[in-house]
Amino acid sequence: MGEYLSAAVGFPTMLFSAALVVVLGFWLLVLSGVAERRAFDSDVDAEALRLGGVPVAVSASVFVVIGWALSLSGSVLVHRVDQPGAAASLLSVLLLFLAPFVSWHATRRLVRRLAKFFPEEPGPPRGDFADLT
Repeated sequence: MGEYLSAAVGFPTMLFSAALVVVLGFWLLVLSGVAERRAFDSDVDAEALRLGGVPVAVSASVFVVIGWALSLSGSVLVHRVDQPGAAASLLSVLLLFLAPFVSWHATRRLVRRLAKFFPEEPGPPRGDFADLT
């Protein structure tokens, strides 16, 4: 457990760990009703990011979680391989660039599958179904 904790607060995983804390805080605010999950959609051009119709908050959260998991597991592997200091540092820097790259492509694939759960047009109002008598 100590190995994973030191990897989570070490370089380069700390960058994703900080982002993960922000994502968890955001979703706690959404659950408590203080924020809305579509709060960032008007500020970001989702079409330019090719996110496939999923709210930006959802896709950013998926990106951070996948990137954190990749970075954490990569950091643990780098620490387990007994390399000299320069080689370990080089592998950590490589991981810093590789984790977001792989996370972006995995997020785009996953988000395309999630898009069917986020319709662009709202459904019919509930009032349409109320007058059934």
